[in-house]
Amino acid sequence: MPELPDIVTYIRALESRIVGEQLIRVRVASSFLLRSAQPPIREVEGRVVRELRRIGKRIAIGVENDLWLVLHLMIAGRLHWRPRQASLAGRNNLAAFDFPNSSLIVTEAGSKRRASLHLLNGEESLRSMDPGGIDALTSDLESFRFALSVENRTLKRALTDPRLVSGIGNAYSDEILHAAQLSPIALTYKLKPDEWERRPSDA
Repeated sequence: MPELPDIVTYIRALESRIVGEQLIRVRVASSFLLRSAQPPIREVEGRVVRELRRIGKRIAIGVENDLWLVLHLMIAGRLHWRPRQASLAGRNNLAAFDFPNSSLIVTEAGSKRRASLHLLNGEESLRSMDPGGIDALTSDLESFRFALSVENRTLKRALTDPRLVSGIGNAYSDEILHAAQLSPIALTYKLKPDEWERRPSDA
């Protein structure tokens, strides 16, 4: 599943490609992908992309008129940059966002369709998609420690709770704990000060 580092990478790559560009058309090939009915998806067509944000493990694409396309790739979803009007033939192709020169294609491997796309109207609706966890890339040590210590949990469970930490799942939490040489079953209430401060180079 794409997690925090992957989503950040996607957003950085997309910013140079689609911010300031007109979204000509949205083509949805899979009825399972689009999870919202209002506003209708055609409302974003012809509007200019103004902003991209990360909402946990979701990618939010903001267009004119305060409309937001919110994409959750789940386990097997991926994004591909292809020539404009690229075909959606093939069972793995779920949707296309057509821009003047290229198309952003959403694919999902496997038979289960878990990826989702919502179209939301306004900041309040966008905030409703955010579980509320802190941003591990920008928070300071005290904020990070406080978030993980709200309850006495194992480190693994605390790191992967989206209400505590934003965008971290099984894969990234394993990497973090391995790099810091900390046990995934260690309890947050029992961590020593030096363990909270431990960096990969200190392990």
